[in-house]
Amino acid sequence: MKTLLLVRHAKSSWDNIGQDDRERPLNERGKKDAPEMGKRLKDKKLEIDLFVSSPAKRAFRTARAFAEAYDVKKENIEIVEDLYHASSANFYKVLSSLPSKNDAVALFSHNPGITEFVNTLTSVQVDNMPTGAVFAVSADVTEWNLFKGAEKKFLFFDYPKNPIA
Repeated sequence: MKTLLLVRHAKSSWDNIGQDDRERPLNERGKKDAPEMGKRLKDKKLEIDLFVSSPAKRAFRTARAFAEAYDVKKENIEIVEDLYHASSANFYKVLSSLPSKNDAVALFSHNPGITEFVNTLTSVQVDNMPTGAVFAVSADVTEWNLFKGAEKKFLFFDYPKNPIA
């Protein structure tokens, strides 16, 4: 069984309009929401074997906050270029390259690609993956390269302003 957690980076800062997009940091709300969402995920008793992030500062910082909730060091977060503004094809490319020993993986990426990708996975559709959102699915496969063709089961969708969280 493989479990995939797709996480959109937390709210980022637009204080410096001329700043390179990859270098945009989290804003104050993002710095608050990312650890809270990591804690919520940990409270679901869902183990994560691998944290994989886009190289963008805001995505990596979000991954770091989630990893800290799991007592995982930032050095153990993998950075994958293909997750920066990824298309669905990029997400599947990243998934197919994951080691099969990792049964639960969290990927940290960006809109619009992450919303488009989650909407290809199950019949559960979302209009938008808000900043800090987590969309989780599982598939009854033993290898990540089989994930694309497998039937997926929707597990949950959570986001910082979720009133029922």
